[in-house]
Amino acid sequence: MRSLIFIVFAFTSTVIFSTENQNLLRIHGSNTIGASLTPKLAQSWLHDKGYTKQTIEKNKPGEQTIIAENKLGDKISVEIHSHGSSTGFADLATGKTDIGMSSRPIKPQELKNLASLGPLDQPNSEYIIALDGLSIIIHPDNPLQSVSKQALGKIFSGEIRNWSKLGPKRGKIQVYALDENSGTYDIFAALVLGNELQLAAKARRYESNTELSEAVSSDPNAIGFVGLAYVLKSKWLAISEEGTDPVLPMPFDVSTEDYVLSRRLYLYVPPLSQHPLAAEFAKFSISQTAQHLVDDIGFVSQNILTRQTDVKENAPDEYKMLTGNAKRLSLNIRFRAGYTALDNKAIHDVKRIVSYMSKPENRDRKLMLLGFADTSEALPYLSLSLSITRADAVADYFIQNGLEPFKTRGFGQELPVASNKTAHGRRNNRRVEVWLE
Repeated sequence: MRSLIFIVFAFTSTVIFSTENQNLLRIHGSNTIGASLTPKLAQSWLHDKGYTKQTIEKNKPGEQTIIAENKLGDKISVEIHSHGSSTGFADLATGKTDIGMSSRPIKPQELKNLASLGPLDQPNSEYIIALDGLSIIIHPDNPLQSVSKQALGKIFSGEIRNWSKLGPKRGKIQVYALDENSGTYDIFAALVLGNELQLAAKARRYESNTELSEAVSSDPNAIGFVGLAYVLKSKWLAISEEGTDPVLPMPFDVSTEDYVLSRRLYLYVPPLSQHPLAAEFAKFSISQTAQHLVDDIGFVSQNILTRQTDVKENAPDEYKMLTGNAKRLSLNIRFRAGYTALDNKAIHDVKRIVSYMSKPENRDRKLMLLGFADTSEALPYLSLSLSITRADAVADYFIQNGLEPFKTRGFGQELPVASNKTAHGRRNNRRVEVWLE
């Protein structure tokens, strides 16, 4: 049994780990993250620390341990259990893990249950390590190319049961889904099924993204959902939402979170009972080096790209004028609802942009910040003011870091990238786009 020594101070409580615990870092939770991404990140992190001799023990399905040794014979073991996002939070509660992996944000009830570990939704405990496009997959011979999010809800709830309702293909639809412990399932349920629909009772359930994808690619009547890295031999569909065009989960659109089913992948590190190596590993996971590994695995990194973007015909004239010869950065700065306070990802994104603009090839380029609000935040004329305030607030963050934007503008509720009828859609519409001239 691992030994713990507790030292209690007047205002805080700190856990001091035994030597044994210091040499074992436990990371439990999401299968989406833990199956391939976390092991690669852990191996790279250990290698950078000088632990170059590494072996991997496969303990049982969904569980592995990386054992690493340096030149002095010191060892560090990283235990990775990948049984679903909910299991990561459950294991944090019982002290069975040091870091929780999740393919969804922590739920309010989980925050409450884990309050003794410190606030897990703050920047020093919630780390966004990658972006992912929740991919709707079908058999590669299925001629269907796109589907609306509304139709997806009807398919996965069993209301639409035959492919003939969607296009030229005929046959009974077979629904495939991840199990209840999966954060991917939680996100799918929230984004597609909502509060009114239930998953079809005859859906075939899987713990593993890989196994689900392989099953879909061998069943001509199948439809399922997986993380972007697990499309494999299946075919993905472009997804539309009310007021938006069908979009495939291409890396740039996932990175900006303009893709309707985009999501963030998280590590949660308790701030009040922290393993000595936990925060170190989490900080490495959002570094530029680690983000290259994110791309290699098949997820979407947070390293910055630029793209010449087609502007919608219904865009305001000033927006068309400003962006006509500009390139868009592959991220949006996003906010907490109703506020100009940056969310946890945006705090790191600002630093990424400052670093990007300091490169010799970018020093003479001009930065533009274009702000937007969602329809629930204020009356239209007030939302314009809020969007301007947001763009100005981001400009202030940049100025504090030695970078002065060329222009800031606000466009209120214009150009939504998602439906304003859902919380996820409203969050995506609450943004500041970043452009370069």
